[in-house]
Amino acid sequence: MAKYSDIKGFTVQTLSSDTAASAISAGSFSSGGDLNSARRGGNGAGVSLTATIVYGGYTTTNSANTESYNGTSWTEVNDLNTARNQATQQGQGGTSTSALYGTQSGGTNVESWDGSSWSEISEFNTARYAHGMGGTSNTASVVFGGEVPGAAFSALTETWNGSSWTETSDLSTARNSGSAVGISTAAIYVGGQIPPNAAGNQVESWNGSSWSELSEIGYNVRNAGQFGTYTEAVIAGGLTPPYLATVQYWDGSSWTEIADIATARSSTMCGGASTAGLISGGNTGSNTAATEEFDAPVAFNQIQEGQLYFNSTTNTFKETVTDMPGGSWSSGGNMNTTRGSNSGFGASKDSALSGGGAETSSPPPAGVNTEVYNGTTWTEVNNLTTGVQVAGNFGTVTAGIFASGSGAPGAGIANVQQWDGTNWTEVNDVNNARRQSKGGGTTAAALIAGGYAPASSGVVNTVESWNGSSWTETTEINTARGALSSSQQAPYTDLVIFSGQEPANSAKTEIWNGSSWTETTDMNTARNNAGSSGTSSTSALAFFGQPPPSQTSITEFWNGTSWTELADGSTPRAYVASAGSATSAQINGGEKSGASPYYRNETEEFSVSLGNKTITSS
Repeated sequence: MAKYSDIKGFTVQTLSSDTAASAISAGSFSSGGDLNSARRGGNGAGVSLTATIVYGGYTTTNSANTESYNGTSWTEVNDLNTARNQATQQGQGGTSTSALYGTQSGGTNVESWDGSSWSEISEFNTARYAHGMGGTSNTASVVFGGEVPGAAFSALTETWNGSSWTETSDLSTARNSGSAVGISTAAIYVGGQIPPNAAGNQVESWNGSSWSELSEIGYNVRNAGQFGTYTEAVIAGGLTPPYLATVQYWDGSSWTEIADIATARSSTMCGGASTAGLISGGNTGSNTAATEEFDAPVAFNQIQEGQLYFNSTTNTFKETVTDMPGGSWSSGGNMNTTRGSNSGFGASKDSALSGGGAETSSPPPAGVNTEVYNGTTWTEVNNLTTGVQVAGNFGTVTAGIFASGSGAPGAGIANVQQWDGTNWTEVNDVNNARRQSKGGGTTAAALIAGGYAPASSGVVNTVESWNGSSWTETTEINTARGALSSSQQAPYTDLVIFSGQEPANSAKTEIWNGSSWTETTDMNTARNNAGSSGTSSTSALAFFGQPPPSQTSITEFWNGTSWTELADGSTPRAYVASAGSATSAQINGGEKSGASPYYRNETEEFSVSLGNKTITSS
């Protein structure tokens, strides 16, 4: 009997716009009223779209103009006492009725706005310009970074209490022309120009007394516009060079790219909240007077995987899917210990453990240091009981195993250490000592496969399974190899291994079903000592590694049938520790041939978000 749905069809939800992760990610820019004076390099203040002022800047000379916005048009109000540009550049230091404006060309004078006029107040302690500023009014502010006479980048921070400036803790990275958002006790400083003269992607957070590093913005940028708060900010446009139209949203922990501005530009003047802000003026190659307003809808359709709907605005059918091709790498927090040949495990890019490895060269002894990552910073925890390099590894930050590995360069060991979230404990050894094997599973059920024999560089195809207390030899992999990778978060019965050395670099892929191995489609790039992550035999990543004569940052996704290349990482390296799934992964540490330093402490994080994919018929 025919089904009713087959005869009559079924209803598809109709939406006027695509689904979105948040109101801000559903927001967009539109044209606002032009400035009366086209200019760049001034500053703005204001907490709403309908109450913002901009001041200073550069036309063909330095400007003293101040203009106020009512949500529709700009009105000229009282000028600054001193015409200037590149003063408190890309920083918001107050509201439309109470703001500060800093120095230019290495001066120290500061002006205060009371809603109707500007007056000079106490000067900075240190002459500089192109600095950032955060504050709620002209009586409570913090200024940081900039450039002092002689083109020296500055890390200085000064706080303002309404009567005087006090020097306090420096930024971690000296820079100028970054984007600043926040108040005197809670602010962020994004990007900027770093020595010698390059745009950077560093992000630092101010808590009222000191600075700490946060997740870096997804691209290098300086002279960008900004509005919002330190936990919910929008960074728009800027300069790499070239001029940028890119817009990124900060939710207090991570960055997401949202709708571009219409005109790529830098050195804009800004104001408003994260849900309703503006950028005005700026440099597009010449000065502009154009204003663009950002609006985030009060109501929006929440994105959920598997949604099917019709967008009535674009007349397209859409499906919400995990957007693997849109996945990208970004910088995370640096490890406390620089090292290579380290091992690691963890459930995601924000939850990982790294331990052991080599910290010094000629010859490198096996390390014992262990660190845990929370998505922002690495924290040192209790050491391994025995130093080890290139161990087989699997688990989470509360329960994991380092199996076998090298106790000294080239020497495989049988030692196994188990982590309980606090301490390492030695448990039963593997039957076959080896190094550079790869594992998968949990502390209750797992396996390690392949590796190098301890007495030689010969590769092995031995596989051993772990039942929570002892190791048992099981079915061998089809191709003997060492320095291989795996979907290490996958369950014991649904694992995939790939890459390695045979001794030539390998691209081979094998799937384990709990009792046997099946060889399947090769990778696109053969490599060894790569990072890897994954949660099953149909969802895994391979990234970085070593296809001689040099390292790579190439990333590939395994869907159970084939490999697809995704976005490359930043710093090519091998002998890395890795953790996570196919949609949330990371690498840390590792080795970079010919680089200084040879061992690394950087963390790179891979993330994939949901996306609305247009459905087309063929």
